[in-house]
Amino acid sequence: MAIEKWQFDNVHSSINFSVRHMMISRVRGRFEKWTGTLLFDEENPTQSQVEVTIDAASTNTQEQQRDDHLRSPDFLDVQNYPNITFKSTAFEPAGENRFRVVGDLTIHGVTKPVTLDVEFHGRGKDPWGGERIGFSAKTKINRKDFGLEWNQILETGGVLVGEEVEIEIEVEAVKATEAAATQS
Repeated sequence: MAIEKWQFDNVHSSINFSVRHMMISRVRGRFEKWTGTLLFDEENPTQSQVEVTIDAASTNTQEQQRDDHLRSPDFLDVQNYPNITFKSTAFEPAGENRFRVVGDLTIHGVTKPVTLDVEFHGRGKDPWGGERIGFSAKTKINRKDFGLEWNQILETGGVLVGEEVEIEIEVEAVKATEAAATQS
């Protein structure tokens, strides 16, 4: 096998995030709109590449007031920074069906290197004759590294919004040559 091009199946994929609220609970959200390209070489993963563009305004925590605040200049500032992007710079082996994908993440106009811990779940034929592959990925970032500084000190000590953001990604992708016929 050589490098194969895959299209993300957004119906069966997700980009999720979570952050501590008031230092005692975790708020979860996701981005509803994103696109990208995946070039994957199963036999030589170090040759693989991925690029993703996320519509920052598509953040969804299932609470409109919070989502509006996340879109505001206090956080993502979607008027000035409409996209969040990731572009891989290296795929590194990390065990059987596991990789570290190193890349440049840009949020709020700030680009920083991040490493995703990725698990490859394999490939298979779908009921429509197409070929699909699946991955899970995780990473953690400090939101302040990307200029997302807003916070509020709590009366009891601590802060309203945690600095560490956990990111979890589930990807199902369709082999590009078959993607138009097999999306459902």
